[in-house]
Amino acid sequence: MQMGNWRVGPEGKGVNSTPHRCLLDLLCLSVCLYWSGLRRGGRPSPSEMPSPLPCNLLTRRRALTACAAVAALTAAAALFLLATPPTEDPTHPYLLASLLHNTSNQPDSAAASSLSPAQPPLPSTSILQLQTNLPSGFTTVPSMFLVPSPSPAENLDDGSMEETDPPDLKENPPAESAHFLQEGHDMKDHAMLLPRPEVPVPLWSTAADEELIYAKKEITIASLVSNDPDLHAPLFRNVSVFRRSYELMERLLKVFVYHDGAKPIFHSPELKGIYASEGWFMKLMEGNQHFVVRDPNRAHLFYLPYSSRQLEHNLYVPGSNTIEPLSIFVKKYIDFISAKFPYWNRTKGADHFFVACHDWGPYTTKMHDELRKNTIKALCNADLSEGVFIHGRDVSLPETFLRSPRRPLRGIGGKPAAERSILAFFAGQMHGRVRPVLLQYWGGKDADMRIYDRLPHRITRRMNYVQHMKSSKYCICPMGYEVNSPRIVEAIYYECVPVIIADNFVLPFDDAFNWSAFSVVIPEKDVPKLKQILLEIPDDQYMAMQSNVQRVQKHFIWHPNPIKYDIFHMILHSIWYSRVNQIQLE
Repeated sequence: MQMGNWRVGPEGKGVNSTPHRCLLDLLCLSVCLYWSGLRRGGRPSPSEMPSPLPCNLLTRRRALTACAAVAALTAAAALFLLATPPTEDPTHPYLLASLLHNTSNQPDSAAASSLSPAQPPLPSTSILQLQTNLPSGFTTVPSMFLVPSPSPAENLDDGSMEETDPPDLKENPPAESAHFLQEGHDMKDHAMLLPRPEVPVPLWSTAADEELIYAKKEITIASLVSNDPDLHAPLFRNVSVFRRSYELMERLLKVFVYHDGAKPIFHSPELKGIYASEGWFMKLMEGNQHFVVRDPNRAHLFYLPYSSRQLEHNLYVPGSNTIEPLSIFVKKYIDFISAKFPYWNRTKGADHFFVACHDWGPYTTKMHDELRKNTIKALCNADLSEGVFIHGRDVSLPETFLRSPRRPLRGIGGKPAAERSILAFFAGQMHGRVRPVLLQYWGGKDADMRIYDRLPHRITRRMNYVQHMKSSKYCICPMGYEVNSPRIVEAIYYECVPVIIADNFVLPFDDAFNWSAFSVVIPEKDVPKLKQILLEIPDDQYMAMQSNVQRVQKHFIWHPNPIKYDIFHMILHSIWYSRVNQIQLE
């Protein structure tokens, strides 16, 4: 060690920190003064310890006094050094212990996962950090929650509903989803081809797990149902299994709703427009007193009450062509609740769910692996080809377009089958890969095929958009930017048989319904043969399908106070059924 601006520390590392330099200088000065004082007193001999200072400079008393002063200064400097946060390279051996000390106060997922449900929540930072800790360069737009902008659908004079032009979000699907892209697969094939999703093993068992095991056993031995006045058997894949599962859901299911999160992204349902499904479910779920519990230790499911629509509304920067701020926000939220509570870590998110009807809902999960792979995602954009929607775990959410939240049943119904004079009808904007082809082959070329880009004013004066749907046998429901379309449920509302054109689309409630009983599903490649396919359907088959549309309608209707078998309960049942199916029986 030598005096100066550079010294050699442990393991040959250089130390050039100002606090370190001051401390070492004071220590050296203290030693020099002490030995100088000792030498004046005759101990030890000059040959044993040469004096670093002139002998006539200090008396013994002065040297000892100075030594005591330097020692006091040294102690003060040491306290200052310990209290000062390190500014050196984190790899420096002197500062590594300080960094570990600072980070040890932050809860991590491994520590949280070791907690039992009875333990208190872990300390955490404010949820406000979720809104402020975005990367530099991202800014949030002013909140529109207090005065929501109208849904894009309301801006079209023909009454059709459309979505805003999205950024380019498409990516190459992961390798494990490649088999969905093989041409010729339909939804019946998918049920046989899909491997069973992997289910994380819970870190500890709960009474709720035992109830799920009981429910699964009961469903597998469901009694045969016949002539149930509330359930029309031809609509269902297996009406006996559905009814038993629904009964068990009503009797057993408990849901815990996370209260963390500030408006408008959390707890702010939007009840109007094409994203109404996620808003109505949020409103009815949070206000439910039958299924919702305050004690999370009793819960079979955990609801993440954020809105994908509000994410887009408040965090997306128009023109940025990226939804990364939305994905970062969602990731931080999951990190927050997994650090604060032990429940996410118990199952790695397998008993958690969220509901998202915005097209971007699936994409906002990609920054959190457990959220993307394990959580039950109820999505309108239920596209198998993109590797996000997991058939057998995730739930296809019906996209419902509501014009009046106060009167959700307004205008429902249509003409009897015998009075429907139009063979097929579609009107809407030309986006996506299917609609331009549909217009190319059938737009204005056949009187039976009423296919329009936008309804011309000369036509809307006589018959508007809704009247066309109520007067048509078949309502064409082609995909738009994504596979889902609000026209499917809208056709059911107006008692028009939906014709669905969207490859790789998992239809809503496919775990329960037999869609061939009340709809027609056509591969995209068969658009040129559309009229031929429809005309080949026998009249008695069409009449049966149209009658089934009327019967299935009640399962797609929102009620301010939910009733049995309505759309709220159907969505919740699909989520419950998915969770029950994750349970492994010995």
